[in-house]
Amino acid sequence: MGLSVLAFLLVIAICVVSHEFGHLLAARMSGVQVHEFSFGMGPVLFSSRKDGMVWSIRTVPIGGFVRLAGMGEEQDEEKVLPGRSFQERSPWERLMILAGGSVSNIALAILFTAILLWGHGVLDLGSTRIGEIMEGYPAEKIGLLPGDTIKEISGIRVENWGLLSSTIREIAPEGPIMLTFERNGVVHVLEVNIPLDPGQKVPLLGIRPSMTKYPFPRAVAGSLGYIWDFSIEIVKGIWIWATGRGQVDITGPVGIASMAGEAARDGFWTFLAFLSMINLHLGILNLLPFPALDGGRILLVTGEIVTGKKLPPRLENLVHMAGFILLILLLIFVTWKDLARLLFPGR
Repeated sequence: MGLSVLAFLLVIAICVVSHEFGHLLAARMSGVQVHEFSFGMGPVLFSSRKDGMVWSIRTVPIGGFVRLAGMGEEQDEEKVLPGRSFQERSPWERLMILAGGSVSNIALAILFTAILLWGHGVLDLGSTRIGEIMEGYPAEKIGLLPGDTIKEISGIRVENWGLLSSTIREIAPEGPIMLTFERNGVVHVLEVNIPLDPGQKVPLLGIRPSMTKYPFPRAVAGSLGYIWDFSIEIVKGIWIWATGRGQVDITGPVGIASMAGEAARDGFWTFLAFLSMINLHLGILNLLPFPALDGGRILLVTGEIVTGKKLPPRLENLVHMAGFILLILLLIFVTWKDLARLLFPGR
């Protein structure tokens, strides 16, 4: 429990600080005055004025904000410097500031994934080189070793892990197969019978692919590909849920804390992968065109760019307030589901 809480707070801190820093950086690039950068919500625990703004840590370590001049959130004795208001910026500049948080989260997801590909590596599914032999399976019994490369299955050439797996599943139920593999430059052929695995209900040889590490420049390029693919899957999942064509499992703070604890227990690299995915989800979800989210504000600014007309501030605030209330209600509902799942498993 203690590890889950600590892991959750670390995840929230990294995600929130990077998100709000993205807004801060974009605001400063646009010349907007910033009153405060805060991590956490509620009463102030610590604050310091530096670079013309207040840096603060608040009581509840969930969430955070950047308070920009001209957003109607000025406190006592705070003044908006002439020409430095958010509302005085062009629509394109305001759009950049609003998108800055999500861009920062997505950039962090790309960086973490690149570090993962470079420092830990990923399963090499593009080859048939064996990385691990599973105990008690046919591969161990016939003497296969890590580093062996499988060339053919009963005369069928296999060049990647997917083709290797599908060929075994197709041919093995018919009887013994002829396995051709290479070890230290020497080709060997063995006959092996691969029965159905009781748990998986498919024939398993009992091998796992090897890991491959990328040089850092290639790791960055690979990370861009992975993040793009994951982003497409996230958007598809949101669309399926929004259109009612399927169910998507939604997790709140309690569920994230539980998953963060499990990832931390599995080690640094698993935790880094989890952190990457949380940042990616946060970045994409904040771009959804929903009131109170950055995406909702971006939608209004986009409408202003297209029509040349700006929504009255009073009406805009009402729209975002309604969206905020809906988000709080959704958060309460999801949190209750997470608690019920933990307290009453199987129900």
